[in-house]
Amino acid sequence: MASNITIVELASALGLSKSTVSRAFRDNQDINPRTKERILEKAKELGFSPNLYASNLRGSKSQTIAIIIPEFGNKFFSQAIKGIEWVARSNGYHVLIYVTDHNAVKEAEIIQTLVNGRVDGVIMSGSGEGNSHEYLKLLEYNKVPIVFFDRYYEDVPTACVTGNDFDSSYEATKHLIENDAKRIAYLAVNKDVSIGRIRMEGYKKALHDAALPIDDRLILDTSNEAVINYEDIRELILNEKPDAIFASVERLAMSTIRVAKALNLTIPNDLKLICFSCLDIADMLQPALSVVKQPAYEMGIQATTQLFDILCGRKQGGVREIVFLDSELIFQASSTKA
Repeated sequence: MASNITIVELASALGLSKSTVSRAFRDNQDINPRTKERILEKAKELGFSPNLYASNLRGSKSQTIAIIIPEFGNKFFSQAIKGIEWVARSNGYHVLIYVTDHNAVKEAEIIQTLVNGRVDGVIMSGSGEGNSHEYLKLLEYNKVPIVFFDRYYEDVPTACVTGNDFDSSYEATKHLIENDAKRIAYLAVNKDVSIGRIRMEGYKKALHDAALPIDDRLILDTSNEAVINYEDIRELILNEKPDAIFASVERLAMSTIRVAKALNLTIPNDLKLICFSCLDIADMLQPALSVVKQPAYEMGIQATTQLFDILCGRKQGGVREIVFLDSELIFQASSTKA
């Protein structure tokens, strides 16, 4: 018989009620051990696989946590997910992964699907959109704790594990200045949301301390869409003629490299470049790309550990607490003077 047999068909084959068969898979004590053994043997014979997820929904715990991220196509998030999954698995939990595509409406829709017992907790990196995140209160109302990693929302009181972005941005900008850069452009996607804003503040502080002007024309708030940010970066370079670019996210550095090539600009002679990135092949690029490398895997581990501390009652949920992890600055040929 096909392996997609239903519990109703299994019960019929055994001559038992559906509720009796269900109890066998939920380890209920009010079922005769011999009956349970017969049910399990028949299930194996017919290739029946119980929907443990559905069973868990009727219990107090789903033994599942959700991971909500803005995108898949980023090495940072794949490394963070590994850390999250490792801690979850160590605690006997499964994970469900949801992607918002940097869209707050989609993020809200995902949250609404998670408040019916589907998950016990949420690990999230914010979409980066919207000023109000009232929809996240649905989690609080339904006693589903949430912990942020990397990107967080100022209006949501909860734990967050993120990088020391201010210090890292300060040091990255200072490095460009020490390598004779005077007109340093800062590229961001949504510069007003946590990581974009904090990284920009570090950039501005380094300029201020070096007595260099802060020129708003050199600060670009662009899109995640490659076609759009390519044109925005091209226009910035042609109009403002920066001698260095600090990209707050990896994809903007990739677009910068493409623009520079199209404009016959050489890196670093015409344009120095550094970015936040977890790219493993940064040293393989020509020239080797200078990066601020975040501890993504460790970030995932610590965020999930905090979530389980809340789930197990070792700490209180709904309290703002930000943990900063140090990033590694790797200065290579793309940002150094000849």
